[in-house]
Amino acid sequence: MLACVDQSAYGQSVSDAATWAARRLQAPMELLHVIDRHPRLASGQDHSGAIGLDAQESLLKQLSDEDEARTRAAREAGRAYLNGLRERALAAGAFVVDVRQRHGSLDTTLAELQDGVRLFVLGRRGASAQDTQRDLGRQLEWVVRSVSKPVLAVPQTFQAPSRVLFAFDGSAVTRQGVRMIAASPLLKGLPVHLLMAGKAQAQGPRQIEEARQALEAVGFSVTTDIQPGDPETAIASVMRSLQCDLLVMGVYSHSPWRSLFMGSKTTDLLRSAAAPTLLLR
Repeated sequence: MLACVDQSAYGQSVSDAATWAARRLQAPMELLHVIDRHPRLASGQDHSGAIGLDAQESLLKQLSDEDEARTRAAREAGRAYLNGLRERALAAGAFVVDVRQRHGSLDTTLAELQDGVRLFVLGRRGASAQDTQRDLGRQLEWVVRSVSKPVLAVPQTFQAPSRVLFAFDGSAVTRQGVRMIAASPLLKGLPVHLLMAGKAQAQGPRQIEEARQALEAVGFSVTTDIQPGDPETAIASVMRSLQCDLLVMGVYSHSPWRSLFMGSKTTDLLRSAAAPTLLLR
């Protein structure tokens, strides 16, 4: 269980979501803070113009010292932040919480670490995102493209889910997702609503019935629904009407959701979703 945090308004929400997941999975969790390898220069000095060799050497040393000081300050601030989130997670019932800091890019770092990870937890936005309601953090797209494990994307506040909407489209990704959920304790005990929305498929009724049976066979309470029309509209409407507070969906499948993060309607759904979203690969 790897929770990716930065010093944004989403940090506590990510930690809380990871704590919830770790308790249900009975798994250790790790809080990861990645420090950008190339932070923007904070100095407002004008370094332009022609200067002599001695001045160049002096300037390079000054810039190097300033960069080292910024890196050291970022590392110390990150360590304090991680320790605070660790104490929060332990107080909420997590039984093993490790912390780690890395330098580099988040997507590359997570791709390197993913072999031992069952679930990634990220905020829908982070410190680099614009402060607008529908802005989607750029890191989320990069991470989902870079890793092959499920990603739980959480909004700014997190509460333990009580009802799940599974956006089931009959694709290989969502059929595999049904098997993953059936075999995992993560969502056990939560009622699940399977929704197939969009263009009618000849195999749709049979596929959604098979998914229902697979989940009910391991104890889930399952309802199903097939709705024509726009998937984004249908999913948003059902989320509201049934008061579902966790959305499960597949990404990069041959479906109305295959263009996720490439200008598709699902991108709009994820941007506007108030509920945590479990993205299946």
